[in-house]
Amino acid sequence: MTAICAAEISPPQVGGVFPEIELLKPINSAELKYLGLSGSGIFKIQQVKADVVIIEIFSMYCPYCQGEAPNINNLFTLIEKNPALKNKIKIIGIGINNSLFETDIFKNKYKIAFPLIPDGDFKLHKIIGEVRTPYFIVVKLKGGKTEVIYSKLGALGDNKAFLEKIIKSAGLK
Repeated sequence: MTAICAAEISPPQVGGVFPEIELLKPINSAELKYLGLSGSGIFKIQQVKADVVIIEIFSMYCPYCQGEAPNINNLFTLIEKNPALKNKIKIIGIGINNSLFETDIFKNKYKIAFPLIPDGDFKLHKIIGEVRTPYFIVVKLKGGKTEVIYSKLGALGDNKAFLEKIIKSAGLK
């Protein structure tokens, strides 16, 4: 008699390696430039030209994600207005069960300035442990490696405190 066990995939853990997921490159040239990418097709997190990437896992249908949108926009502004952080920390959103059309609606409605990547078929969602939304993962990039330095469900809370925690964890100061 044999038993078949399904391995349960858990969310990325702090200190662990972020999985090599393939993301759709933004169509918008300003968003490509923001990430330090060019062309079309797919990219991986480690290709982003930054020291740290903040990844928001969201859904346009999630009321908590809608409520968190102004806060994450504020975080984006804090980073972009700080010359010491602007080129070191980047933000992307991954829209779970959202098409490109749906991520564009969310982007326009909440005036999101950073790239939102669709995950209409749950492929990425499954790889990262089928987390609930909003979920934030922060990845430190170094030498082609991806180290998770933050992984948590729910709102970020105070942006300045969150940013200081990320700066310290990533060794940016």
